[in-house]
Amino acid sequence: MPTLVDPPAWTPLLLRPALALARRQTGKDPLPGRLLAHFPKGAFGAGVLELCAADARDLESDDGARLLAIARITASAVAGCPFCVDMNAATWQRAGLSRDELVALLGRGDDAALAALGLEPRAALTVRYAAALSATPVSLADDLAAALRQHFTERQLVVLATTIAQVNFWARFNQGMGIPAAGFFDDSVCKLP
Repeated sequence: MPTLVDPPAWTPLLLRPALALARRQTGKDPLPGRLLAHFPKGAFGAGVLELCAADARDLESDDGARLLAIARITASAVAGCPFCVDMNAATWQRAGLSRDELVALLGRGDDAALAALGLEPRAALTVRYAAALSATPVSLADDLAAALRQHFTERQLVVLATTIAQVNFWARFNQGMGIPAAGFFDDSVCKLP
């Protein structure tokens, strides 16, 4: 299926270094960024969002990389964005996830599959939080909010929420433009949804 719009014939000079950097870092065509070249202010805003994306240090915990990967993969799967699932699922090993955990997360946070894994409380809550914030409409149950406050600091909750929101920004943009998966994920591990 082709994208809704084609990249512009001409890319503004100020965007070219960012697109080159994205291509060099990922080894893939930065199609979302190339489409954003139609609206340079939007490209700039999305670029700032990416530059300020959370990393493991921002969660200030030993499980930071793992929890951020769980949040990103779950949000991608719940939002149903092929590009996002492809890109975020590719980080599973580096983040310390098992193959079984990856498969369960790609199942859109299915409670039964996740319960069978016996995830530690912070990981299980991250899945539930990412699924809740990625669903339409967003609905944060009182019991989930209470459990999140019990297991995470206020800063950690804000970091998780911004990470999940960032994935949802890209998911909505990519789906709205018809951007397909780019081949980040080695699907010999498992089939992507």
